Amino acid sequence: MTKEIKDAYSFVFEKELIQEIEEVGTLKSFKENERIIEIGDNVSSMPLLIDGAIKILREDKDGDELLLYFLERGDTCAMTLSCCLGHTTSEIRAVAEMETRLIMIPVAKMEEWTSKYKTWRNFVFESYHSRLLEMLDTIDTIAFLNMDERLLKYLRDKAKINQNETVQITHQQIAYDLHTSRVVISRLLKKLELKGKISLQRNSIQIIDL
Repeated sequence: MTKEIKDAYSFVFEKELIQEIEEVGTLKSFKENERIIEIGDNVSSMPLLIDGAIKILREDKDGDELLLYFLERGDTCAMTLSCCLGHTTSEIRAVAEMETRLIMIPVAKMEEWTSKYKTWRNFVFESYHSRLLEMLDTIDTIAFLNMDERLLKYLRDKAKINQNETVQITHQQIAYDLHTSRVVISRLLKKLELKGKISLQRNSIQIIDL
């Protein structure tokens, strides 16, 4: 496991911290679309993303989901950090965007490392900052962009995360993430295709205008 940790985090953490992560961390693997953290879960450890990608979702009172942001290799989830340190239940849902591997760090070590390692403390603060900016970007997208612009941004983000200009996804899955209906998504996708921004294929979409 040492190599995987070094590959993902050696540019952030010193070797002593890398060694401690290996000693206390638990390696977990998740398949595409598998739920990693559920709303209401008691969170006793935080994830460090080794490879793959995770989407973080919020749910309204009617059970509809809204995509907040994606996590990539080398990231962690600030909202999970808050739950761990505040000893509260999760208010988000974390779902594997693709096959994903995580190292789960016990909450006791998170607190210990905050005072022991400056690199860990900086990593935690930077994670809060980055996730806050991403949530503000999500708010701006909802508030200021038309739905077709939101849709195109969403597809571009998916292509970037998956490192592939062709996104394997159904219209219904997009509707869930963007908190709208499949009919609206299908209509807007056709509109984007007519504009030459995308190419629609069976259960996949090629993003031409990246």
